[in-house]
Amino acid sequence: MIRVVQAALDHHGIDDTIAAVGQFAPRGMSGSSFAGLMVGGEVGSAFGDVGDIVGSAAGALGGGAANARARGLPQSMFVGASDSMIYGFKMHTRRKEPHDLVFQLSRESLDVKVHGRLDVRVLELIDTKNGSKVELEGSRVPITHAHDLIKFLVGDEATTTSKPQSSDDN
Repeated sequence: MIRVVQAALDHHGIDDTIAAVGQFAPRGMSGSSFAGLMVGGEVGSAFGDVGDIVGSAAGALGGGAANARARGLPQSMFVGASDSMIYGFKMHTRRKEPHDLVFQLSRESLDVKVHGRLDVRVLELIDTKNGSKVELEGSRVPITHAHDLIKFLVGDEATTTSKPQSSDDN
């Protein structure tokens, strides 16, 4: 993942070196997908077992897509960090270079907070100059490497606790 995000930076002419990458979604993705699954399954069940399965799948996809649109972010992103910047790219597959740069944030004016949830970690990237923020959630499944990116940004302590952490705490 580091290799494909580094290639994307090079493609965009950005002279920086990526140190960590994780796969993230917009905050609320898991909850909205679950809600969509429940509603879709309920509606689909009127058409039997197959309808229940199809409705559940369609509901989960629709709930996640609606959440992403509402937040103005793609459903899946590579989030990469260097010593000075954080980059978000729309992810198409885990192995191919992403092309759409969604955000680019200077770490110098960034407050990073992490909140543990049952199945995800919420990562807040808050611009201290203007108060704008990017809110993401990363799966606890190791293959996404969300843990690695969070650890790079805020250290070991924030990756193992559910207490909100700030970069100022380290």
